[in-house]
Amino acid sequence: MNEPFKAVKITDTIYWVGAIDWSLRDFHGYSTSRGSTYNAYLILADKITLVDTVKAPYKDELIARISSLINPEDINYIISNHSEMDHSGCLAEVMRIVKPEATFASAMGVKTLSAHFAEDKEIAAIKAVQNGEVLDLGNMSITFLETKMLHWPDSMISYIPQQKFLFSQDAFGMHCATSKRFADEIPADIIEYESEKYYANILLPYSHLIAKLVQKIKDMGLEFDIIAPDHGPVWRKNPLQIVSKYVEWAEQKPREKVIISYDTMWKSTDLMARSIADGIMSKGMEVKLLPLSSFHRSDVMTELLTAGALIIGSPTMNNNLYPTVADLFFYMKGLKPKNLIGFAFGAYGWSGESITQAEEFLKEMNVELTNPGIKAKYVPTGEVLIECYNRGAELAEKLSLKCTQ
Repeated sequence: MNEPFKAVKITDTIYWVGAIDWSLRDFHGYSTSRGSTYNAYLILADKITLVDTVKAPYKDELIARISSLINPEDINYIISNHSEMDHSGCLAEVMRIVKPEATFASAMGVKTLSAHFAEDKEIAAIKAVQNGEVLDLGNMSITFLETKMLHWPDSMISYIPQQKFLFSQDAFGMHCATSKRFADEIPADIIEYESEKYYANILLPYSHLIAKLVQKIKDMGLEFDIIAPDHGPVWRKNPLQIVSKYVEWAEQKPREKVIISYDTMWKSTDLMARSIADGIMSKGMEVKLLPLSSFHRSDVMTELLTAGALIIGSPTMNNNLYPTVADLFFYMKGLKPKNLIGFAFGAYGWSGESITQAEEFLKEMNVELTNPGIKAKYVPTGEVLIECYNRGAELAEKLSLKCTQ
């Protein structure tokens, strides 16, 4: 009888032995509508090495894939590139099964894993490697490079120079459960969207560090034939395409695209949003209406990654922002998007505090306000809707000018 959970060949000596999470729908507060994978890799070198493990419930799947190639006890080394629990949740159990000669993590990774698994004697034996340190595997080697705050303090990447193979940890990945293991096997539109979504919702706050890391890699002269992340498919055809995208996203240059995100109680704020959008479209500019009753906050962030303007609308509820809009603001603020212009708008019945509060949030996010907020009491009049239209057109002109400077 054929056993389930087979390893997948990447090169003659490196195999994918991870797990597929088809049911995951939320990760770090962002919507993962396509699930995810927890990637682990087995290097069949003279010193057999396992790179990363998987989320705790998927330990048996990991062991089964390893067992389809070798006896797990034949593994000599384990490398933990990142101590977050979706990659290290079963690390202690795997160490007990494998009994490796040594397990390696960054210096900060050793501290973090010790905090996660305070009662496990196996974890206490993990050895810290230094930035630039080389591990000899006999017929090949692995070089460790620290990538602090990309996206945890413990993060590092591992590189096999003999195969130009990069284990990139959480960089260059995406949340996408699929039966295909390689990016070139998956429709390009899915790859593009999920890569953008992952960057916008996980890595955006660290864009300045990403730019420095890419430059450091260039200065070191490292070359890549394959980039293998810890989530999503492996990049084997033109792997530098995703590196180029990271450089582009890290710059956060404004583009001629406007995001209007809002919620509405009785459709008054919705009417205003549509009028603003019409004004933007009158200038031939792309605009996306993202009502929060239909779009998750992480979808808004994904679209915002490739935009130059953010317009937020909120009705007033109990003298405050509408709850979904407040949620979006707190989420966006933590992700630190840059180089945006915009304004606020909304309908109210009694006092109308939401528009002022929205403006304050936009200022805290360093969004350049192009106009004072637009208010409509109860139902927007024709005059208010014309104002909305004109404000949209004015913003489009300002954004177009900004993008050419």
